[in-house]
Amino acid sequence: MSRNGTPPEDRPDRPGDSGSPTEEQWAEFARQSETGAAGAPKEPSARARMVTGRLRALDEEAARAQGGRRRWGRKSKPAEPWQPEGWRTGPAWQERDGRARKRRRLAGILWMAVVVAALVVAMRPSLVTDYLPGGYGAVDAAPLPAETAPPTGAPAAGPDPDEPTREEPFRGSPALRWADGAEGIEIPEAKAVGGMSRAQVGQALEATRQLLAAANLDPATLRGEKPVGALELIDPLQKGERERLERSLAEPDGDLDPLMLFSRFDPAETRLVGDVVKTRGRMTFEAGDAGSVQVYADYTFVYPLVKPGGDEVARTVVRRKLTTALHDPERFVVTRGKLSVVSSEQNFGNTSCETNDGFLHPAFPSDMPEPSPTGPAVDPYDRSEWQPEGSCGTVTRT
Repeated sequence: MSRNGTPPEDRPDRPGDSGSPTEEQWAEFARQSETGAAGAPKEPSARARMVTGRLRALDEEAARAQGGRRRWGRKSKPAEPWQPEGWRTGPAWQERDGRARKRRRLAGILWMAVVVAALVVAMRPSLVTDYLPGGYGAVDAAPLPAETAPPTGAPAAGPDPDEPTREEPFRGSPALRWADGAEGIEIPEAKAVGGMSRAQVGQALEATRQLLAAANLDPATLRGEKPVGALELIDPLQKGERERLERSLAEPDGDLDPLMLFSRFDPAETRLVGDVVKTRGRMTFEAGDAGSVQVYADYTFVYPLVKPGGDEVARTVVRRKLTTALHDPERFVVTRGKLSVVSSEQNFGNTSCETNDGFLHPAFPSDMPEPSPTGPAVDPYDRSEWQPEGSCGTVTRT
């Protein structure tokens, strides 16, 4: 048996076919190596001999495996040398084609999904913009920080043109990001001014906050009931003020209108949607007469409303400028801890200008149009502008 395991009788007996070089071949090899002839053979490296031996062993194993599967009566095919998959032969064209088709099919599906999504967003951009930071239609839109200085312009319009609903009464409104109710009436840090101590100034700020909430947020007041809580905060010793307010509530008219201080709706005509009123504004203070402090409040309230038994939502916007004063009872004839109302101004958005019955009367989208107002167009959300007293214009939005 020779080195490669093939019987001598199966091979032609030629010197060049022997597994080992003859003595003449070794001598010729040595001569050429010593003389440095150009065609001198080079001895294979150890790595090449190792790889050659390993491939020969794998070829022999493949040959034996094919020999074991030989059937009687048939001539077996000559043993094919062992080949590592994907090295000598390369990948099958069919396999590569199949993978390419799968990739093309997946890319087509993804591209179609992108096109459909782009069309949907183009037709309804609120599906994306509502949920961006600061989106007006987002359920979890981040609230605005407190207002600490006079605004320089109107807030941006909401991106969604849809009408408000019972479920989303502030949809499309800048008020969506405003604070809820009394949380929006934030008071500044108190400090001593005008001969009033820090504690007295703090008392004036808190009493003004309570007056605003009782006059504009209390459910009983909004339903048109007597605003007892608000009246109790006003000093009964302030000449004529309590009497004037009481009379305006009992007999409202153009000269004595409770809307000068209170937000009220006729429950037979409209009702509040839910229990949230949106609020935004600021409060400041300064020294008044010696022994007093004056508080300046400027707040806007947004009320979502429906008709009894209806689903159509309208919003009325009320902005109030209120100035109050707290006097030192040691220096003035006043009731300790009670406020004096120095002045009260208001702007109304979306209410009838011709009705003076002590209630706000919002217009709903389905209502018949009234005669065109003669005043200017007004944005009720623009807290940088003040509507002139007595004007009756058209609101640009609610």
